[in-house]
Amino acid sequence: MTDIRELLDRGREFRAAGDPSSAARFLAEAATHAPGDRTVLTELALAHFQSAALGRAEGVLRDLVELDPADGYTRLLLGRTLSRQSRYAEALPQLRLAVALTRDPDVEAELARVEKRVTTDRAAPPPSP
Repeated sequence: MTDIRELLDRGREFRAAGDPSSAARFLAEAATHAPGDRTVLTELALAHFQSAALGRAEGVLRDLVELDPADGYTRLLLGRTLSRQSRYAEALPQLRLAVALTRDPDVEAELARVEKRVTTDRAAPPPSP
């Protein structure tokens, strides 16, 4: 199957049905045929994120940031992916950019949650030996 549209549609169907791992297989194939297609890459990143393949999601999202640094949604997804990996300090700049680009209250709430987490982590005593 090499029709990108068909691969994209199949990936979306699997994601909608709650099977992001299967979706990722179709979307990864679509991405090999259309490596600069932002729609395909966004769907692939979401499938990886939803299937907890966070390293893969991060890689695709970083590619998307290179394609369009002003995409607030991509910045939000990258921030959430880093946050989900407990990499809160790395997530903050992405989420701050997402807030600036989208002005979305939900994105602002996500930023506040991660900022609180960074502050809490810094205030926590070091683990005992």
